Amino acid sequence: MALFRKKEKREKRTVAAVSQTAASRHPFTSLSSYYPGRNADFALYRSLREAVPIIDAAILKTVRLLGSFEVKTGDDKADRMLRHFLRSVNVSGTRTGIDSFVSTFFEQLLTYGTAVGEIIVSGGEVSHLYNARLEDVCLSSGENPLAVTVSARDKTGLFVPVRYPDLILKCVHNPEPGSIYGTSVLKGLPFVSDVFLKIMNTVGVNWERLGNVRFAVTYKPQDDAIDKAYARERAQCVADEWSKAMDPNGPVKDFIAVGDVSIKAIGADNQILDSEVPVRQVLEQIVAKLGIPPFLLGLSWSSTERMSYQQADILTSEIDAYRREIEPVIRKICLWQLRLSGFGCDVDIIWDDITLQDLTEISRSGYYNAQAEKILYEIGGEKNANESS
Repeated sequence: MALFRKKEKREKRTVAAVSQTAASRHPFTSLSSYYPGRNADFALYRSLREAVPIIDAAILKTVRLLGSFEVKTGDDKADRMLRHFLRSVNVSGTRTGIDSFVSTFFEQLLTYGTAVGEIIVSGGEVSHLYNARLEDVCLSSGENPLAVTVSARDKTGLFVPVRYPDLILKCVHNPEPGSIYGTSVLKGLPFVSDVFLKIMNTVGVNWERLGNVRFAVTYKPQDDAIDKAYARERAQCVADEWSKAMDPNGPVKDFIAVGDVSIKAIGADNQILDSEVPVRQVLEQIVAKLGIPPFLLGLSWSSTERMSYQQADILTSEIDAYRREIEPVIRKICLWQLRLSGFGCDVDIIWDDITLQDLTEISRSGYYNAQAEKILYEIGGEKNANESS
């Protein structure tokens, strides 16, 4: 038994120790643990926007491109009241105006695929608009899949159906069949974003290793007995003097040593892998998913002028589709204010033109059509004159 215990001790000594705190990858570990077979949570999409700045920039630009709008009811008095309400309504207690509410609501819709807000009525009018956190709201359907129940978290942390569901504003983007939650525009990006972060993290680590030059200082003792006897002390002296010479906070110093001392740069012969091609491949996947032209994100990829026009055309159609999704929410807010103010009229929402380029193209197209009509009219006039003669 004693021999067995000694053998067990020897085996324990050979076990390797592993550091528990050393960081070997990028900090956004939730992207690496993403599994495509499950629904991504809200924290993952927030991490995705924080980890990859180009994703965050694309969403913010899409929100700004949504543009502003006007409302018309056909009643001048109702129009004046409604315009004043949309300019002055309090939003979430910190902002003012319908544009503030719509921008946050639309940003939530793009990021998570689902957006929830609330109309707050006080004093017989709509006093506030509130953008709700999706973590505090639960959408569910019972036996009837067409009836969606909205529940909110109470003080105990449990979800309880809201008291006035008609005041809840909800919108979903591209929901899957049978699902009451929408699909985020970021769906499909966790995997490629994780690859992108691995490349960028590796580039940073390699530059830290190879860009910040480190030196290997080697001292070789001579054959005499005195040099061998004091090898440790002399090596320590060389190390101390080298540290003083390389001190970044001190003045520039020369290093002088006696004996066989060699100095070599660590990693000087290694080359950092070229990351331009793989990074562009990943960015192409991200840009294709977000639907934003590369030149709007600061990516100087080669493209012709005609290609830029086509990309702007596609972006215009994307924005029009987003406007159709948001429009019922805006109309519901306006109708609540109209009914509470005693107006029974309906409301039309008229969006501003997306870009000045669209106006230019429309004007140019109208000019060309007018020229064509003029030419046809002149040809027809000449033909009639020849026939009469």
